[in-house]
Amino acid sequence: MPARTPPEIAQAAAETGAKKTRRTWDKVLVSAFLAGAYIAFGGLVAITVSSGLDPETWGTLPTLFTGATFTLGLVLVLIAGSDLATGNMALVPLGAMRGKIGIGDVARNLSLVLIGNLIGALFVAYFLAVQTGVIGSSGASGTGALTFERLASISEGKALDESSWQVFLRAVGCNWLVCLAVWMSLAAKTVSGKILAIFFPIMAFVAMGFDHVVANMFFLPAAIFAGVPDLGWGDVLVNWLFAGLGNLVGAVVFVATSYWYLFLKDDPDDESAEDAPAAERG
Repeated sequence: MPARTPPEIAQAAAETGAKKTRRTWDKVLVSAFLAGAYIAFGGLVAITVSSGLDPETWGTLPTLFTGATFTLGLVLVLIAGSDLATGNMALVPLGAMRGKIGIGDVARNLSLVLIGNLIGALFVAYFLAVQTGVIGSSGASGTGALTFERLASISEGKALDESSWQVFLRAVGCNWLVCLAVWMSLAAKTVSGKILAIFFPIMAFVAMGFDHVVANMFFLPAAIFAGVPDLGWGDVLVNWLFAGLGNLVGAVVFVATSYWYLFLKDDPDDESAEDAPAAERG
């Protein structure tokens, strides 16, 4: 089965973005809850497999392991089907640019999805990461100590060491890559093809230390729940604000607007264009 061409991807993306706004609010929230949990699962496994690797021995390889395993999150989102705010930041505005929905639809969808993503990420962070002991607490021993140290390193870097400007710019780069992963997954018509399209952009943004607002909805609260010192909710909220803004710019400017201009701006809306499968939600 042949892959979609870039113009066909753009058509499918606009259709997918418009469809996302045509569901009831409760289904959007449930779908978003699942996506937040899936991204948190990716973050949790990434912490687990990269814990205990001494940088003096391993250099920067732990970040590669972190990125490679974190891809699980978006694979679950796109293959199983759920709504992730960062992907919707490209697809839903593109539907509006295509004239299929209005700005109010975009705002409602992104707001509901962010709320659902947050609830899902918090659920996994508290109950499945910290309460289970997969992430240890301060003073823990064994593997719990290793995962605690790894989480502390990630969370302190994001919330305490990066300036707001750095968070914003890292978030722009992050969602440019995340939305390219979503975009390229629309080209593939097989599960294996979609996973391959997802893997490299996601691995790259994590390995480079870029900021994903939904991933940070897991990492930073999990760090607070686990008792990482010097990290407060004020630091977390500031990070979420600038990461969210940067993610929005990366999605709307560098993916949605760019490909709208290249492939859709001068083309009439073809209602008979092949619709994206319902499972293609990211």
